[in-house]
Formats: sequence, C-alpha cells, structure tokens
Amino acid sequence: MPKPVVPEEKRRRRRPTRSGTVLSEELIVETALRMLREHGSAGLTARRLGLALDADPSTLYRYFRGMDDLTLAIGDALIGQALAGWRPTGEWRADLRSFGLRIHAAYLAHPQAALLTTNRVTGRAHELAADETVLDVLRTAGFPLHDTVRIYHAFIDQTLAFAALDAASLALPSDSLHADEDMWRSTYARLPATTHPRIAEAAPLLATRMLTSAYPTALEMLLDSAAARLEAVSGTERA
Repeated sequence: MPKPVVPEEKRRRRRPTRSGTVLSEELIVETALRMLREHGSAGLTARRLGLALDADPSTLYRYFRGMDDLTLAIGDALIGQALAGWRPTGEWRADLRSFGLRIHAAYLAHPQAALLTTNRVTGRAHELAADETVLDVLRTAGFPLHDTVRIYHAFIDQTLAFAALDAASLALPSDSLHADEDMWRSTYARLPATTHPRIAEAAPLLATRMLTSAYPTALEMLLDSAAARLEAVSGTERA
C-alpha cells in the first residue's frame, strides 16, 4: 500500500540536513534530474538520492509516495520548464508551433529523464496547464470541439513521441551515436544506383537531413492539416 504523502505545509524538516539544506519537493526533483543526467535511470534509487541530498532515504517518502511518484514529478517538472516564460500571441498556428518546440526542447535538455517520463500521464499542475493551453488555443481559433480533441491528441502524442525518439539517440554512448550518424555517409552514400537508385539519388540530402530531428517538419505537417481543417469548417459555416 502506498504511503500517505505529508501535506505541503508539514513537509519541511524541523532541522536542515547535515549539509545545512532544507529539503523541498523542488530540490528533490532537481537533484533527481542531475542524477539521471549523470548516471541514467539505473542510477536513480532512493538510497542514492538520499546520499546526494545528505538525508535518510526514508525522508523522501514525506514528499513522494515512492519512486514512481517521483518519476511523475520529474515529468511534470520538464513540462514546467517548457511553460516557463511562454505567452500566447493569439495566432493559433504560431502559438502551437512555439509551444511544441519548447516542450520538445525541454525533454531533450534531459534525455535520460525524457526516456523515463514521456509515456507517463502525471495529472500534475504543469501537465494540466499545458493541456489546458493547447485546448484553449484550438478552441479560441474556432476549431469545433471534436476537431479540437483530435488535433490536441495528435499534437501532444507527436511531440512526446519525437522527444522520446530524439532523447534515445542523445542518451546513447557517444561511440554508438557517432557510429549511427556515420552510417549515412559510410554505407548509404556508397550504395550503387544500379541496386538502390532512390537511396543513391537522395544520399547527399539524407547524410545531412537524417542527423537532425524530423520533429519541426512533422509539426508543420500537422499544423498544415489543422489549418486545412479549420478552413473547411469555416467555409461550411459561411455557406
């Protein structure tokens, strides 16, 4: 049975840790993000986190029900980083583009954390704020409710899917990452046109293009589709 979480106002320790630090949920999440960056998911345990915080591991359960609850908090913190400082302009396409790119970038700044959290639903404040934002942008733009939900679903899942895919590459050991990238030059670029005419034709472009994320392109394609749908809806209403 999960342990009850101590209410926020009662969470602070009466005394600081041995290093003089007063624990908080934010500090624990920040420390967990650093540990993930340095050691990967296998290195994030309650014992190691307690050592990093100079606190008994059991203290963590005053803030989180367990390591899975901490995982959700980490995911929500990444979304919070994307939200920080972002303001809508009132132009739906520009707003969704900038918001999607910010979410994608926030996850890629912490690739190990991204691999751990992109497939989770946190139900926490930042995730709820992000969902409310996307839905509001679409509804304010004039999309019917059914189309709003359909586009929201595609937008969120596409953003997180590319974040997970791109983070997986960044999380590879450097030798493996460089080997994968070099494959486009060492193998694909040398295939003869007699056996692989389309690859040979595209090889110079592939060698450059495949080293970057396809997310910006996929996002534009999604926005093109959404814009066409909005135009069709508007045309029907005018008829």
